[in-house]
Amino acid sequence: MQATSKITISKRVIAVFLVALLALSAFNIYLIVNQTINQGNGAIPYDFVLSQNGNNYQLRNMLTGSSKTVFGDASSAINTALTQGDSIYLNTGNYTLKQDILVSNKMNVKIVGDEAAIIGNGHKIILYGDNYTNSEYATISDLTIINGTIRVENSFGTTISSVIFENTSIGIELANTRSWSENTQIEDCRFINATEGIAFRTPVGNATGSYESTEIDRCFFNLRDNSVGINVEASAQFSNSQLQNVRFWLGEDSMTNQTGIYVNGSMDQTLLSSVVFESFTNVPDDMFAVDIGQSCNPAPVLDTGVTFLGNWTAIIHNPFSKWISGASTAFEKEGVNVPVGVNNQYSGNASIQTLPLKILTFKPEIDVENLAPNEAVTVRIRFEFIDNSMSNPVVKTFTNSGAVWLTDDEMMQLYPSQNIIWAVLVDAKSNSTSSGAVVTVSGYGTAG
Repeated sequence: MQATSKITISKRVIAVFLVALLALSAFNIYLIVNQTINQGNGAIPYDFVLSQNGNNYQLRNMLTGSSKTVFGDASSAINTALTQGDSIYLNTGNYTLKQDILVSNKMNVKIVGDEAAIIGNGHKIILYGDNYTNSEYATISDLTIINGTIRVENSFGTTISSVIFENTSIGIELANTRSWSENTQIEDCRFINATEGIAFRTPVGNATGSYESTEIDRCFFNLRDNSVGINVEASAQFSNSQLQNVRFWLGEDSMTNQTGIYVNGSMDQTLLSSVVFESFTNVPDDMFAVDIGQSCNPAPVLDTGVTFLGNWTAIIHNPFSKWISGASTAFEKEGVNVPVGVNNQYSGNASIQTLPLKILTFKPEIDVENLAPNEAVTVRIRFEFIDNSMSNPVVKTFTNSGAVWLTDDEMMQLYPSQNIIWAVLVDAKSNSTSSGAVVTVSGYGTAG
């Protein structure tokens, strides 16, 4: 019978194993405690965490756990973090900038604070893309920025929320230098003593002027002398956007030369709703809720809940007689050219619209001139409804030059029993093989 061998583990091996086990346990406990601490200050989803340490700053890499001390300049620490990673969390403290913070060609960047104040010293946090596709979906939130600016340049889908801007020349600056910047969300922000709260800059070079689909919501502007809450520069297109639940507070302590919104570019189909303009001055000196510049094309649409309180030089300063539209607004169309088909065939049409408003009423006048002998011109008017259906037409035939208004009975043929008028369509045809007839339509109505 063969003897069974017995394996004996030395005490030295057991001791080494126990030490290793204790070290592993200690490391796990460290990770658990560290994670708990970081969860407590909200920093766990971020690549880096920055903390104030006296006059210096401690930058912690959340992936490796390593830390470094940055002496006296938070901007170099933030730039380092956003060069090596995509997100940084600022713990409670005061962070002094001595240079701009540049975030170049990055996606899903996050700069978030916990009661953190950035002392900008006139410097900027710049979100930059060589093209908007290279700089998308950045988030900056929960900060106080003193004498500093956030600049969004050639970037898409930026969100700026819960940021207080104090004593700054420019709060938020949107700029197009290489492509465009659209779908910017500005929410729950305050602009206190800013010369320009939000600025939409004139495009540069081959860039477009588009800042479309921008939403400014639940923001507050407290202006100082010679200042503007929102500045839309020439060729800037703050269009197809929304400005809602916003308050402009002007004229405090006899301040002068203040404007809530200055429009020298385009706010085409941009809707203002639940916006309050309030002026506290007793003697208004260049105090305007809205100021319309010479290059404005067109002005914004004033919807429900837009309120003007206090004393103003002009509620809307409109020295260049630009068209101002709003809910239940009156409008006029004059001399709209209508194409004339030949051989008794309609050819194209003139479309009268009041976008983004819908037509409530419209009373047209048809003018036909320059008919040839024995020529007859037939003009047809129809309403196009929002569901792409058409009204019954009203048809008028002219054998001589002249102008006529549609009668009430003819208007009744056009109006629906229940629908929304999208456009008024007018077309014309001549019985001749060629025609020099000139057909125009004018009219007035209401829109809402």
